Amino acid sequence: MSDTAPARFQNYHPWDRNFFLLYVALIWLGICAGFGPDILSHIETHAPPYPLIVHFHAPAFVAWLVLLTTQVLLVRAGRADIHRKLGIVGAALAIVMVMLGPATAIVVDGLQFGTPKSDPAFISVQLTDMLAFAGLVTGGILWRKDAATHKRFMLLATLYISDAGFARWLGQSVMAYLGAGFWAMGAGLYGASDTLIVGLGIYDLITRRRLHPVYLVCAFWVLANQLTALSLYFSPDWKPVALKLIGH
Repeated sequence: MSDTAPARFQNYHPWDRNFFLLYVALIWLGICAGFGPDILSHIETHAPPYPLIVHFHAPAFVAWLVLLTTQVLLVRAGRADIHRKLGIVGAALAIVMVMLGPATAIVVDGLQFGTPKSDPAFISVQLTDMLAFAGLVTGGILWRKDAATHKRFMLLATLYISDAGFARWLGQSVMAYLGAGFWAMGAGLYGASDTLIVGLGIYDLITRRRLHPVYLVCAFWVLANQLTALSLYFSPDWKPVALKLIGH
């Protein structure tokens, strides 16, 4: 039997520079393609103004993407010193996002109640999005001194909440084709972002010939939150709870 210990996960690979930047670009694509048409339509049709809280929620989440992009570019430029300083801003912003996300969902879902857009049970998806994001970001902060672990936590956290953009862009077409059942809705809501999450694992297998240990933990966390969201959404016991949450 060999006494050779398993090789540690390689923190850096030459392809990382372009891979992580590509993923950031794909996240931007999903968000812009998902929310851009809705915003333009809102303006062109002179629809009623968005609730005040949306004007705080949207800039906070865009700021997170801007910060993520900046952090990736700083690492590419070899400015890890600035990257670490901005990490403090990122931690504070994540706390704001975790508070604004559920609050915005409650306000918007409450205002939409009784309209064609009303779907109170959907708050299960919105709440678990922020729960998953909070857990992944916390991991990223705790393991900030381990570059490979930190960047995977932060990328996966952002990929999880990118479902909102991808689902608006691609989800309706998926559900129109597959139907409106449990797995069809899961594919519509999470299919695109989950494909990118799987892609990260494949990338590690290609470049390191193994998965990063934290990837498996994160994958379980992602799956647990998604299954919880869908299970609640389709549970008849959840709707009364959801109605109370949104004030009805």
